[in-house]
Amino acid sequence: MLPQTTKITVAHGDGIGPEIMETTLRILREAGARLDVETIEIGESVYKRGFSSGIEPESWASLRRTKVFLKAPITTPQGGGFKSLNVTIRKTLGLYANVRPCVSYHPVIATKHPVMDVVIVRENEEDLYAGIEHRETDQVMQCLKLITRPGCEKIVRYAFEYARRNNRKKVTCFTKDNIMKLTDGLFHKVFDEIKVEYPEIANEHWIVDIGAARLAHTPEVFDVMVMPNLYGDILSDVAAQITGSIGLAGSANIGEHVAMFEAIHGSAPMIAGQNVANPSGLLLGAVSMLVHIGQSDIAALVHNAFLRTLEEGIHTADVFTEGVSVSKVGTKEFGQAVIERLGQRPQTLKAVEYKSASEPIQGTWKPRPPAEKKMVGVDVFFDWRQGTPEELGTQLLQAEEDGFRLNMITNRGVKVWPGGMSETFCTDHWRSRFMHSEGPVVTHQQIIALLTRIEALGLDFIKTEHLCTFDGEPGFSLGQGQ
Repeated sequence: MLPQTTKITVAHGDGIGPEIMETTLRILREAGARLDVETIEIGESVYKRGFSSGIEPESWASLRRTKVFLKAPITTPQGGGFKSLNVTIRKTLGLYANVRPCVSYHPVIATKHPVMDVVIVRENEEDLYAGIEHRETDQVMQCLKLITRPGCEKIVRYAFEYARRNNRKKVTCFTKDNIMKLTDGLFHKVFDEIKVEYPEIANEHWIVDIGAARLAHTPEVFDVMVMPNLYGDILSDVAAQITGSIGLAGSANIGEHVAMFEAIHGSAPMIAGQNVANPSGLLLGAVSMLVHIGQSDIAALVHNAFLRTLEEGIHTADVFTEGVSVSKVGTKEFGQAVIERLGQRPQTLKAVEYKSASEPIQGTWKPRPPAEKKMVGVDVFFDWRQGTPEELGTQLLQAEEDGFRLNMITNRGVKVWPGGMSETFCTDHWRSRFMHSEGPVVTHQQIIALLTRIEALGLDFIKTEHLCTFDGEPGFSLGQGQ
């Protein structure tokens, strides 16, 4: 029987995208990859045809049909009205895990970190990348940070499953839960819950700022790392760069139904069409794709030929170093060098082996009974610039009725009433907290009545946040003085 052929969707992208994709596909064909390619158009030209996300409806059909997407980088036009294609695809198709191996190729690629071998597993759908933003007042913009329990469970379990399947020894979690105690706090809490399911794998947690400093200085102490979306986006680029070049890193975006594979760099239009771009990032993304679709034999063949090419000093301009590199080659020539070394294994660098697996790695989450929810108060936000915190407090005290009591007023999260300090800088964006003192549960009708009283005072309220407890625990930040 002939080996099974896998349908994949390919997009050649913008800028250097067509060049590096052509080279990558040529290497895969010569290596014997069993692929049936469907080609779609995405990116700049599609944006300019009026599709705000850079992709047309029929292209979605191809992605849903093949469930495997090899994507070159694209260019998003300048100006408003254009959405990030990457974010759109990741969120629409549920690509919850972004997996970025960052490996040093010492001594053949110059780096200050010769034994670095880190895999960053980044949550890929939520956090600040929910993209929910508002202009609240003349002076203040807002971006909502959304962290969900299912999202945390899926990405943390994926990280541990990845470590287990790839014989990795440790998983490290980065958060900022010393400040964001609910959102990042949930991510850390879920990490602590799931880590006990993997007793053979070491684990640790770092606050992201000092953890990032450690990653930049001593990356060899890390192995698999898992973190929320924004931190993962930033630190995976940092990690890739300190290996020697961001152009060497590939990326996998894994979902329950569809997966996307790409380089982590952009379209670099300033060097497009000059045959100088490094195709390595996209090629290694394609290697991850081959592993994902069960062609581990071809993945190892390509990856080892790539390593042999690097160690023989055949380098593109971005990693060429006098005295280390032997020849500076273009995109096509690098690809041809890899093809000529198919079947060879590296002698200095560590050769790779990929296990055959019947199913790709998946992160899962476990449904749980909902907590008992009780509404106990409300935060009311204002656009106001008529006076001091004391004057605003005096007005809002007039709205106290029906058990509601004004608890505090904050500006940019700092309590300014009661007992604020004159040195605190205030903008036109205010939060007032009303807590209910006469009963355990607040009704929506009571909040509507409160807002009606506030409106009668001539105050411009711009939004509310209901304050609830869940199984008796506050589901809101308490703030100063609470």
